[in-house]
Amino acid sequence: MNILVVNAGSSSLKLRLLDDADQVVHSADLAADADGFDESQLAAQIESWPRPDIVAHRVVHGGQEYRSAIHIDSEVRERLQALTELAPLHQPKSLAGIDAVTRSLPNAPAVACFDTAFHTTLPEAAATYAVPREWRDRYAIRRYGFHGLSHAYCSRKAAEIVDRPVDQLRMVTCHLGAGASLAAVVAGRSVDTTMGFTPLEGLVMATRSGSVDPGLVLWLEEHEGVSPHEIAVALETHSGLTALAGTGDMSTLVPRAEAGEPDAVLALDVYVHRLVAAVGAMAASAGGLDVLAFTGGAGERTPSVRSETCRRLAWMGVLVDDNLNREADSDSDLSGAGSIVRIVVVTAREDLQMAREVRVLVQGAGTSSPSTEDIGP
Repeated sequence: MNILVVNAGSSSLKLRLLDDADQVVHSADLAADADGFDESQLAAQIESWPRPDIVAHRVVHGGQEYRSAIHIDSEVRERLQALTELAPLHQPKSLAGIDAVTRSLPNAPAVACFDTAFHTTLPEAAATYAVPREWRDRYAIRRYGFHGLSHAYCSRKAAEIVDRPVDQLRMVTCHLGAGASLAAVVAGRSVDTTMGFTPLEGLVMATRSGSVDPGLVLWLEEHEGVSPHEIAVALETHSGLTALAGTGDMSTLVPRAEAGEPDAVLALDVYVHRLVAAVGAMAASAGGLDVLAFTGGAGERTPSVRSETCRRLAWMGVLVDDNLNREADSDSDLSGAGSIVRIVVVTAREDLQMAREVRVLVQGAGTSSPSTEDIGP
């Protein structure tokens, strides 16, 4: 079964065609901007490849309703549209990708794979905000968590790297990209995560602030007259590492910090400080830590962030091998001698996680909504 994996992001539409063995046989990243992407270019790209048997779409938000991959029909499409208010920056891009690919491949079955689904196993204590019940009930306010496809794949691959069954491990998976989040994963299930009702909560990111005091937001609005829209734009696109050092690109930021540039040094210190604190919190939620896994662009390609994070977690028995850490490129064990916690780096492969969920769905005796147990990492 050939699977076309579609990942509609803010700056690109990523296409990966996987064969029966989940090998990528064709790939393309089509440019996108605020106005979307070029549908004629998309159609030409798809037309030049072998026809897929099924299409898998990454969808950021599944709400409380979708706990696993599901076939997309008109009813599901409408429900995904209704969830836009929970992810106004991301859901429209996913829907645009679904619609455009469907126009190019009208007869190919389509499946939605959700970034929130992996976190639907959060216990109520982790998922519930201490806000009025009316808000929680009326507005579906809870911790949803994101990057679930990446965390699911990372936890499964990390178990392979350390050669232990995933159901015997307590992990913290660190997805460190332009957006960043952690997950506490116990026996292959998410039990806590740093992102919450929106992808703005948690770690310092490339352009996002991460968690801030809600009183700060109220103060800006009430005392300084800053509009909610201005605040939202600032926290989403003009904060994080960009606000501290003028860039969210680690490949630029790290050399500047190593050269002693004050703003870059501060930015990295803030970034790692929040990261270390969050790893500690996730380890507590997991009841201990067997594996610390890094993935995502910065997680995979920034040895200095990994080494400094591990140095500050040495009290937990996290000891990285400096040579292995410097030379690591993909799917490697970086654990130092005597480390109680295994430290690994995992190449992010959301496409493989999506393909896995699609195959489980298709093989699930005709059911369109397999259980979370079936599609877990």
